Amino acid sequence: MCEYRSFCSLLFLALLLGCTSGESPYRFYDWNVTYGDIYPLGVKQRGILINGQFPGPLIDSVTNDNLIISVFNGLDEPFLISWNGVQQRRNSWQDGVYGTNCAIPPGQNFTYILQVKDQIGSYFYFPSLAFHKAAGGFGGIRILSRSVIPVPFPPPANDFTILAGDWFKQNHTDLKAILDGGNDLPFPDGLLINGRGSNGNTFTVDQGKTYRFRISNVGLTTSINFRIQGHKMLLVEVEGVHTLQNTYDSLDIHLGQSYSVLVTADQPPLDYYIVVSTRFTSQILTATSILHYSNSAASISGSLPGGPTTQIDWSLEQARSLRRNLTASGPRPNPQGSYHYGLINTTRTIRLANSAPVINGKQRYAVNSVSFIPVDTPLKVADYFNISGVFSLGSIPDKPTGAGAYLQTSVMAADFRAYVEIVFENEEETVQSWHIDGYNFFVVGMDGGQWTPERRLNYNLRDTISRCTVQVYPKSWTAVFVPLDNVGMWNIRSENWVRQYLGQQFYLRVYSPANSWRDEYPIPKNALLCGRASGRRTRPL
Repeated sequence: MCEYRSFCSLLFLALLLGCTSGESPYRFYDWNVTYGDIYPLGVKQRGILINGQFPGPLIDSVTNDNLIISVFNGLDEPFLISWNGVQQRRNSWQDGVYGTNCAIPPGQNFTYILQVKDQIGSYFYFPSLAFHKAAGGFGGIRILSRSVIPVPFPPPANDFTILAGDWFKQNHTDLKAILDGGNDLPFPDGLLINGRGSNGNTFTVDQGKTYRFRISNVGLTTSINFRIQGHKMLLVEVEGVHTLQNTYDSLDIHLGQSYSVLVTADQPPLDYYIVVSTRFTSQILTATSILHYSNSAASISGSLPGGPTTQIDWSLEQARSLRRNLTASGPRPNPQGSYHYGLINTTRTIRLANSAPVINGKQRYAVNSVSFIPVDTPLKVADYFNISGVFSLGSIPDKPTGAGAYLQTSVMAADFRAYVEIVFENEEETVQSWHIDGYNFFVVGMDGGQWTPERRLNYNLRDTISRCTVQVYPKSWTAVFVPLDNVGMWNIRSENWVRQYLGQQFYLRVYSPANSWRDEYPIPKNALLCGRASGRRTRPL
């Protein structure tokens, strides 16, 4: 183990010494993943810690930085980390999900080599296998703009990351056993803010100054609403896009989503509640933290500020109010509005309908009647080595068929540089949250009822936001435009982790026949090989 890590260090040092002075900076991280006792809701649980921390360490970076993250798996089961929202340009090899990477075996190490190419914004990482996410192992990712790129607001006095979401008191192995037995999970036991229950965190501010809060919903099953007692929130960024700076009293944040707001400490010098509560649930769960004025003379008091509970229309109207700041620069100096997404003709329409079938007597979830099941070899690895029998292109239809649901390792084929319309259709009574790895997409429309081609007449083709995770309301649809400019094997999944685990996901294989490093990086030299790829070679060291 030590020899391997020393070799990797020497390899990276040689790489650095060979770089030109114009190459983007490197940031190095050594992570030790272990079990540990945690008490987030006052009950002892077996958590997953990174360097002894729950949640894990914050990744601070700048646009185009190279991130070298050495992960040692100290658990007694295989482990992977994925990077929610990091696009892995030309490099799905580093995505850290079942379809792209062999798991890190217990007692072994794997080094991720990522670049946050042409990205800014707020994201998070999480463990992607075996329902590990219910035990922790997640943390924040912050990608700052380069110093030469103007940002459409003054530098905040401080920059806070908030990871919030629902939580269960049972260990992740018990929850996994419930799902493996063909059953759904019970209602969550509570909400956490940065790994703690109510009033477990304090954020200290100076009166008169403005602060940035980056909020991500890292939960398993529920949407949340975020608000701060007595304070307005100025929205400035959604998953890497600078927004029109609208003011909100509270924000709905659906599973897997991330937002940035500016909050000015313009109230009397007291302590105030930061509140997170569940949305669209019959029982409302709440967790609080404290916004503490540094010159406060009084402790927290008063009732919690109220928020929306089950109202769908309220949330839909708020979602439609999110707009792109057309004049602001993104990760590059050109204005965000210079990409005229609405003037490009789409080349294909993909319609995706979620469902909740029972298959072989067990609860499953499906996309277009196909419930995803893993096999022993990552799809990307099998594709590279041309290993037959692992998956078949076209094993999931690109529109609902109404057929009975079935189990399949589902992969959909797509062409590099296609410009695709994807319509998420939700006939169920619950809110859905969909994520696409490797991309940001333009959210051009969402509404209730059935989607038809006539709905395109009401698409926002001028200033909608682009993001990587989007909600679909009950009995509703959401339409997005996706420029398929990133070759690779990309996971499209429900961010409801129960539904994802039980099959509501598939992979999109975006293919270029050029076989060129210009389109896609080759398999990493340190790639782990498993299943039917065991014993093969990656590339010569």
